[in-house]
Parts: sequence; structure tokens; C-alpha cells
Amino acid sequence: MKAVLPALARPLLEEKLPSDLDAHWFENREEAGEMIVDADIAWVDMQRSKHTADTIAKGEHLKWVFTIYAGVDPFDLDLLRERGTIVTNGVGINTIAVAEYAVMGVLVAAKRYDDVVRHADGHEWMTDAPGKVELYETKALVIGYGAIGKAIGDRLSAFGVDVTGVTRSGRDDTLTPDQWRERLGEFDWVILAAPSTDQTHAIIGADELEAMKKTAWLVNIARGDMVDQDELIRALKKNRIGGAFLDTVTPEPMPEDHPLWSAPNVLMTMHLAGRSQTKMFQRAATLFLENLEAFRESRPMNNVVDLSAGY
Repeated sequence: MKAVLPALARPLLEEKLPSDLDAHWFENREEAGEMIVDADIAWVDMQRSKHTADTIAKGEHLKWVFTIYAGVDPFDLDLLRERGTIVTNGVGINTIAVAEYAVMGVLVAAKRYDDVVRHADGHEWMTDAPGKVELYETKALVIGYGAIGKAIGDRLSAFGVDVTGVTRSGRDDTLTPDQWRERLGEFDWVILAAPSTDQTHAIIGADELEAMKKTAWLVNIARGDMVDQDELIRALKKNRIGGAFLDTVTPEPMPEDHPLWSAPNVLMTMHLAGRSQTKMFQRAATLFLENLEAFRESRPMNNVVDLSAGY
């Protein structure tokens, strides 16, 4: 059985792999593309998700694809389903880092710490705080209350924020997809943490932005395509909402001349939330080895993606 694996993870994996596994270690996209053609197993994550998706598409004989990322929307899921390929994602690997990043976004917006940094860079002593919002007794709507969304909610609750989650089923007193829009005007923080699917595409558009509080902030640590960016820019220019903290946008990387860069009250962090930690590869290696053992023994694997649902 042939496996294509990242050379970066070799020190964490090699000594723990079964002796009969034919492991091939890639260092760049070209090598991965050549190795994957006749591979059975692939872990080929790269900096750009399109490169990962293009490489995976070359693996006509793949039985299992492992990815450290929670979102699998860049992959050709229909093709993988037709091939009978199992896909397991990295839910849980970056949960803590992404949740902390989302809370950072809320805090930065509440205190307008971006303004503080700008004045400090200019050696200007401020005499008043640019942001005076206390998180205590504010309300947050977390759209997508899975592992990351729940972690965000737990951390915001510790600040005294009243958190409401949104799930497909409405479990644990969360709102369902057909309930949250009518309550948008109640929340100070609208946080996107849902997987990217056909159902979540542009879920924040003109109507939703109009329904939000004028002081509310949009925080997106999910996927850029969940927001109609043209409508968001219009809303920001009209001061229709307080602002937006965007870790994800579309396209990525964002062109230098894109108007979102210079829109008022927008903070972009270049999809760094999941990278803001040092334990990703250790956790990924542990998860890979656990799933490899289960795969070889035909046991249930962790984090199996429903290729029809997209997550």
C-alpha cells in the first residue's frame, strides 16, 4: 500500500508507520503530483488549497485522503465520491487557535486596538481610548456551533457574553438555519464558523447586513464566500454596521487593489487563524496515525467527511 506524505511530517511519522507501508515523502507540489498517481493514501496539504485540490484530483486510485484542514470545499468532492475515496479532515487540530483568534477579533474590535497600534507606530500618545465597548453583557451569534464554534462560545461566555449558536439541527438550544436571520438585530457580534457549502454561500448579504445592529461587528473565521463582499463594502462605507474582522476573504490571496483592503472599519488577518499556533503538525500526525490504524483494520475512522454534505 502506497502513501504520499509531507516531508515536514516525516520526523513525527516515519518511526511509527507500519513496516509494510510504502511511504513516499514529498517536498514540493511537483513531487506530490508525480507520487500520487498510483497512491492509495495521501496527505498532501499545501499552502494554497487549490494546489492541494489539484494534486488530489490526480490520484485516481486513492482510497483515503487525509487533510489537516477542517474545510474541504476546495476539493472536487463529487470526483472523490465517484472514486469511492474516504476523506478525513482536521476538525479539532486547529480548534483552540482559531477560537482564540476569533475572540481576539472581538476584543480588538471592542477596544479598537487597531487604532491604538496605528498611533503607537506614529509615536502619537493617545489621551482617550478609541474603543470603549465592554464584552460583558453583550450578545454574540455564532453561526456554525460545531467544535470551533462551541470553543468560541465557551471563551466568549467567560467574558460575560451571552452566546447563541446556530446548528443545522437546533440541538442544545441553538437556532436552526431558518431561525437566526429574524433575530440578527439582537446581536453585537455575528461570528461565522460554519463549513462552506452550497447552503452557506453568501449567507451574509444585503438583507442580513441591513438587519444587523448599526454597532454590530461581523467576524468571519470560516470561509470568505459566506459573505457578499460587495454588499459588505457598501455597508461599511455607509456605516451600516460597526465593522468587520475578516480572517477569510475571497479570493485568497486578495489582490492589492481590492477595495476591501481600504474599506472603513475592516480588519483583515489573511487567513492566519489556524496558523497562529505551533502544535498543528504534532496534532495532525497523531490524528493521521490513529486513522491509519483504523483504516488498515477496517474500523471507523475519526473526522470522516460526508462528501454529499461537504463537511
